[in-house]
Amino acid sequence: MKTNLITPEGLQQLKEELDFLWRTERPEVTKKVSWAASLGDRSENADYQYNKKRLREIDRRVRFLRKRIEDVRVVEYSPQQDGKIFFGAWVEIENDEGETLRLRIVGVDEIYERKDYISIDSPMARALLKKQVDEEAVVKTPTGDVTWYVNKIDYQSANVS
Repeated sequence: MKTNLITPEGLQQLKEELDFLWRTERPEVTKKVSWAASLGDRSENADYQYNKKRLREIDRRVRFLRKRIEDVRVVEYSPQQDGKIFFGAWVEIENDEGETLRLRIVGVDEIYERKDYISIDSPMARALLKKQVDEEAVVKTPTGDVTWYVNKIDYQSANVS
């Protein structure tokens, strides 16, 4: 299951990546391909082959981003969410061993390069949804159920308060 939800910040990041690929990286790689092609025999030209491959990767990612940006649904914060865990929430949780985690529930497009973001589709996020402070969430894992206790919920920033 893959939801199409995204935070406003996540959408902005997708747009910035698309803009960078289309306006900066693709023109640079296109110049390199043209230069390498002008050298002659393309079959043994590593610069040409590598940059041609990179150009295809960029084009594939650009197509994906354009389609994804059209398909996602931005979820804005609403004051009605306060006190319960919903999409976009920063959450501090603790297990029986005293291990604490701070994480944010976001869309699948936002979790890469962030260790403190989890997908709304993950078992952890599903277990946490609609919970309040001091409630417990039971997460089903391959090694058995794990209980986490909700310590804090915040929608405003990375600093859970």
